[in-house]
Amino acid sequence: MFANTLIIRADASIAIATGHVMRCLALAQAWQDAGGNVVFVMAESTAAVDARVRAEGMEIVRLKASPNSVQDTRDVVTVAFDRHASWVVVDGYQFDSEYQRNLKNAGLKLLFVDDLGQCEHYFADLLLNQNVHASEDMYVSREARTRLLLGPRFAMLRRDFGGCRKWQREISANGRKVLIMMGGSDPDNVTAFVLEALRQLEIDGLEVVVVLGGSNPHIDVLRQFANESFSIRFVRDVGNMPELMAWADVAVSAAGSTCAEICLLGLPAILIDVAENQTPVAKELARRGAAIHLGSRKEVTSAEIAEELQSLLLAREHRTSLSQRAGELVDGEGAERVMAAIHGDDLRLRRVQEKDCRQLWEWANDQEVRPMSFATEPISWQRHLEWFNSKLHDPNAALYLAVDSTDIPAGQVRFQIDNTKAAVSISLAPQFRGKGYGKVILAMATEDLFRITVVTQIDAYVKPNNTASLRLFERAGYARERDETIRGHKAIHFVLKRAVLDERQESADLIGVCSAGKTE
Repeated sequence: MFANTLIIRADASIAIATGHVMRCLALAQAWQDAGGNVVFVMAESTAAVDARVRAEGMEIVRLKASPNSVQDTRDVVTVAFDRHASWVVVDGYQFDSEYQRNLKNAGLKLLFVDDLGQCEHYFADLLLNQNVHASEDMYVSREARTRLLLGPRFAMLRRDFGGCRKWQREISANGRKVLIMMGGSDPDNVTAFVLEALRQLEIDGLEVVVVLGGSNPHIDVLRQFANESFSIRFVRDVGNMPELMAWADVAVSAAGSTCAEICLLGLPAILIDVAENQTPVAKELARRGAAIHLGSRKEVTSAEIAEELQSLLLAREHRTSLSQRAGELVDGEGAERVMAAIHGDDLRLRRVQEKDCRQLWEWANDQEVRPMSFATEPISWQRHLEWFNSKLHDPNAALYLAVDSTDIPAGQVRFQIDNTKAAVSISLAPQFRGKGYGKVILAMATEDLFRITVVTQIDAYVKPNNTASLRLFERAGYARERDETIRGHKAIHFVLKRAVLDERQESADLIGVCSAGKTE
């Protein structure tokens, strides 16, 4: 199920910045953690990016061909075949529909990372847009097999943010700690512009940390700010970004991929889009009350930055609201969800049909399944048939079957819906157990349930001796709640909570709870 080597095609430079490579680095780390190797294939890069990738123990192959050219494609295919890799990740605005088609025609599996919906047609197996404004309407022209991974729940965060998933921010009465982050290269030196604005603040004990990417060429110019009346510290090639974000009361930031990190840490932020592709992200975060958007660098003035920052530092209620709204968007599990989608490339999900009745009966009576159920006695065919027919025609029951590429059933997931709550049961075919399929199938079914229903809460109940299910729900991000008793058996109650934002209502924020539940 796991291909050992992943190929990542992305570029970095002062002009195009480093965001494409850095977010792919998060996926690369997750791939490494699963035991795989990663090769970055780049036509352009910077010394700092190269050093970071190599420090992770990853290989770099430099291309001589022009990005997005036919020769570029051929070289990527050669690298993939030489390393027996089946999956290629492509991230960059220069890559078009034909580039995707050529990789697919070569027999490779393709994950295409996108922000703008700029391609005429999408040929990728997986299409990822991790931004808060992502929608299916952006990708109408795509292959039938193309699976969409949309929204901040798929935001890929680097390994060092893993410890922040359950962290809770404390909002100080008066803010005085400001973090400035204008991207990995900041070619227009927006950092200096923001520092000019800070000279206008009237905040006692103001502390400022400025994060400079390794590709920032303006360090000599920025040193002139070292002797300001407020405390200022420049940090370069930061290895402790989560620590800095946790330290800060407020951030002034470019609206690039770091927005996902800001959301995870619940850091109140003032966003300035330093490139056109950042505008939709900043506007949507502002619409949802998760950040303040001042506009583009060309529009905003230093006086506006100073006024907004002064107000925000002194407004605890506003910072609290921004922090809560931002934290609801990103849970830090995005890279794992993308990995699950890649690993599940040989699986597809469909609704249970009448022909599946006997298959579900056999799984339910499996000698390893019955002892783990809350009703341990064998299930008769007649009893199962009655149950199956009632569920098949129950509008509040959602029954899914996962099958592999040869149409062999791999497992089933079913939800019993009660208004905005649901309970789910999952079981796997014997030959698919212990291979990582459970988490993939559970994620696929849950994703579809949230897409087509108003469900916002589901509960999982597991017997203490069911170690496989305990491990499954824990790895899927479920939190353990109070223990309960079901049919005379002790049951461990798991709950997975996530924020659900209803796009059909202008400002509706629904906090959703994803769970899984009882067996037949």
